[in-house]
Amino acid sequence: MDEKELIDRAKQDKEAFGELYERYVERIYNYVYYRTGNAADAEDLTAKIFMRAMQHIGNYEHQGVPFSAWLYRIAHNLVANWHRDRSRRQIIALDDIVQWHAHGESPEFFTELMEDRERLALAIRRLPTDRQELLTLKFVERLPNAEIGDIMGRSEGAIKSLYHRTLLALREDMQKGAVPVAHPRTLLQRIGRKSTN
Repeated sequence: MDEKELIDRAKQDKEAFGELYERYVERIYNYVYYRTGNAADAEDLTAKIFMRAMQHIGNYEHQGVPFSAWLYRIAHNLVANWHRDRSRRQIIALDDIVQWHAHGESPEFFTELMEDRERLALAIRRLPTDRQELLTLKFVERLPNAEIGDIMGRSEGAIKSLYHRTLLALREDMQKGAVPVAHPRTLLQRIGRKSTN
């Protein structure tokens, strides 16, 4: 069953909504986890995201973007509120950076990655929260710029510009150390590498 048909059914049938939940829960949980850095909070927020989606699916209208963009937008708003309520900085949970779908690589890859990983993690944590979110959506979730723009409430052009400025800021931050490192984009692509089906 295609997504549009399933969404139409889910407006009337909780079982159909359960199918949507199964399709997207892992992706939404991963997004929330990387934005909060805490498994328990990620589980709680993911449950709230899908509860809100279920309550408001009757108002959902297909506008040419994937249903997941709507879910990510709900997640974006709830995570932002979560951080605001706690008055703390948003942090990508980069302690688990190697788990960003990098398995299956050569031993040389892991050696290089481990050398630069701590510096990259620290540099990303110093970024503003919107730039951390952009990196999560681009390298963890592997979303296209247009979908990231829908989630973050910006144009595709604004996302491209923010991405470019983010990479420049990361490179500048990481080059403050004495040891040369790979370009941040290269590191992030290696870390965020996922098979695309």
